[in-house]
Amino acid sequence: MNDYPLIEDHGLIGDLQTAALVTTDGTIDWFCCPRFDSPSVFGALLDHGKGGHFSVRPAARTYTTKQLYHPDTAVLVTRFMTEDGAGEVVDFMPVTGTTVTDRHRIVRMLRCVRGSMTFEGEVAPRFDYGRKPHEVHLTEHGAVFTSDGLDLAVHTVREPQDERLLHNISVHDSDVRFSLTLRAGQQRGLIVESSPGGPPQQIRVAEFERLFDRTVAFWRSWLGQSTYSGRWREAVERSAVTLKLMTYAPTGALVAAPTAGLPEQLGGERNWDYRFTWIRDASFSVYALLGMGFKEEAAAFIGWLHDRVKQGDDSRSDGSGPLNIMYRVDGSADLVEETLDHWEGYRGSAPVRIGNGAATQLQLDIYGEALDSIYFAHEHGMHLDHGGWKALHTLLDWLVDHWDQPGEGLWETRGGRKDFTYGRVMSWVAFDRALRIAYDDGRPAAGGRWVEARDEIYAQTFERGWDPKKQAFVQHYGDDVLDSSLLRMPTVGFITPDDPMWKSTLDAMEAELVSDSLVYRYNPEASPDGLRGSEGTFSLCTFMYVDALARAGRTDMARLVLEKMLTYANHLGLYSEEIDLTGRQLGNFPQAFTHLALIDAAITLDSMLREDRRHGV
Repeated sequence: MNDYPLIEDHGLIGDLQTAALVTTDGTIDWFCCPRFDSPSVFGALLDHGKGGHFSVRPAARTYTTKQLYHPDTAVLVTRFMTEDGAGEVVDFMPVTGTTVTDRHRIVRMLRCVRGSMTFEGEVAPRFDYGRKPHEVHLTEHGAVFTSDGLDLAVHTVREPQDERLLHNISVHDSDVRFSLTLRAGQQRGLIVESSPGGPPQQIRVAEFERLFDRTVAFWRSWLGQSTYSGRWREAVERSAVTLKLMTYAPTGALVAAPTAGLPEQLGGERNWDYRFTWIRDASFSVYALLGMGFKEEAAAFIGWLHDRVKQGDDSRSDGSGPLNIMYRVDGSADLVEETLDHWEGYRGSAPVRIGNGAATQLQLDIYGEALDSIYFAHEHGMHLDHGGWKALHTLLDWLVDHWDQPGEGLWETRGGRKDFTYGRVMSWVAFDRALRIAYDDGRPAAGGRWVEARDEIYAQTFERGWDPKKQAFVQHYGDDVLDSSLLRMPTVGFITPDDPMWKSTLDAMEAELVSDSLVYRYNPEASPDGLRGSEGTFSLCTFMYVDALARAGRTDMARLVLEKMLTYANHLGLYSEEIDLTGRQLGNFPQAFTHLALIDAAITLDSMLREDRRHGV
């Protein structure tokens, strides 16, 4: 198991249609092609022996590594220091744009910056999660891997006079190995390209430099659109770049994470595929993106969401409602869950799942999250067209008849349907926001039915979602289990942050769900979720806790919690889904939800601190 790097020991690169993870020792151990939810080409992250990788490291026995992003970009630099010299591997993927393509490039430039260094590497793809064999052929300028449905070319970056510079290149068991010796000031490298449309090429160093300059310029131009100038700007902007890396440009869809199967508990079964787009991410992403001034990205995601609403089917026989909770990045809904039984899983954490069986669960909160984001976009000038409003009207009419029923809940539990309080709160949000849009634009609406449903949900939630003994709102009716999803109650306006019932709920959560500022989703021992094992604290919930504290006027505590949480980021400012007792990261990486919540928390808290200063607090 020591062959597996820590989850947090990775950086992310991407081209806005797919992405790759690079370890701190220069190995690409996760890359799916041609898009995020495609089968893996490099998958050693989930099976060190069978998954495939692309490694580059010094030939020296001992070396130290450092990793950073080129400032204000998604260009990753992995630095190696040895007794003979210092070198760098500069990794990036040239941006592909909004047109769907099978052609994707991973550029790996090798530099020697001091002394001399011999790099050695191995290109070892394993196509279709290691299920399809491949052949490899060396050519004058590189190599080509061929497999059923996908070809991979390895181009060399060198000068014509470098006949002997790239040496010892050879084939070993269908993989390509190479070594390369450089002196200070020299740079050469490799480019791996999918579906190249031709044989491997010899690429001049000047062409690499043009690719590098264009990629750096793209990211700096994009990040330059940010209007955020508050505290924690570096963490906020790194989160924004990370979210952009996880956005599928042709549709504007944001994947929950670029990985699958990374465990919420080492050796456990909570190993899910997150390479899809969740409806609930809409609310968070639209708030975060518009909060930073990224209107184009917010508009693209809203457009994707509008399309899902228009395609909603309220006649489905499985009772899951007109919307799926998640979709593929192209908007399709085929997410059949299967296990990769031939893979051992990250550090033995099996089963490795691809697809996601939770896609058709009934999670009533998604209707509120969808409407909340549509309304927020509406306030920023992104209005529904007539067809969109008709589809939304149909969706709300379905919700009128179905909000008062059990569901699986926000956390996608597999222990049976229950009356989740958060689902009721967000159903209230759905009707509230739809009514506001109707009133603002004079849209035709079933106003009476929607108002009646909204008010009935409100009354029922205060009556049945409140536990008088616990003095808190609880996870679901008829139980006293707390749930940190309810931290959003004041955020969405269901209750005011100074309401005594909310203050006592916040106190109860602090006593039961908060551990040295880190927040658990809920207690699975008190509320069985149908799965074995436990999990770490949920990073999304910690940032939601910061937001709730700030809104409740507890800005000193909110600031301390945020500052502590920032220390749990990895060396590049990235977060996975969870954090265990040792401070290590767990779950899929990096997780969009966490970075969205970080941005929201920072924006809210910075605003509250500015208000405090304005009033001399």
